[in-house]
Amino acid sequence: MSRSSSPSSPSATTRSPFRILFVCLGNICRSPTAEGIFRHLATQRGVAHRFYVDSAGTNGFHEGDGSDSRTLAAAKRRGVSWSHRSRPVRADDFESFDLLIAMDARNVRDLHASAPSEAARAKVVLLRSFDAEAAGDLDVPDPFYGGATGFEDVLDLCERSCGALLDRLVEQKPR
Repeated sequence: MSRSSSPSSPSATTRSPFRILFVCLGNICRSPTAEGIFRHLATQRGVAHRFYVDSAGTNGFHEGDGSDSRTLAAAKRRGVSWSHRSRPVRADDFESFDLLIAMDARNVRDLHASAPSEAARAKVVLLRSFDAEAAGDLDVPDPFYGGATGFEDVLDLCERSCGALLDRLVEQKPR
């Protein structure tokens, strides 16, 4: 799936799209999964034009790499696909995006440490804070060093959390 617009390009509507940046450590498994799932759900609901969605990593060691092949294979089995190149979080992301959605507590700490202001820190939230089934554990576990079930689990968590996030945003921001 391609991005519908860039953060600096004008929106197709009179208002600019709501901008969301999903963030994990290396930006090859969890955050591109959340990005792809959110975009897929928004497209299914006919509201994709209302959002600009991207993803990045708190660490740039995979910069320029595509998504992990195991992540893509698991998503493809569910009918979801995307094209992605890893990038690190940039200082201007705190200004360019309305929400920076972290996959785990470590990502939140890293984002808070690099945020230029209290207002920027306030934009950082955990993805699973939208998951009604979270039961206290708000981290999306990193599947990179685990088996195939870890990628399926991440997809389940992202589908639930992104679905709830999308519901909330559509409800709060009618167009």
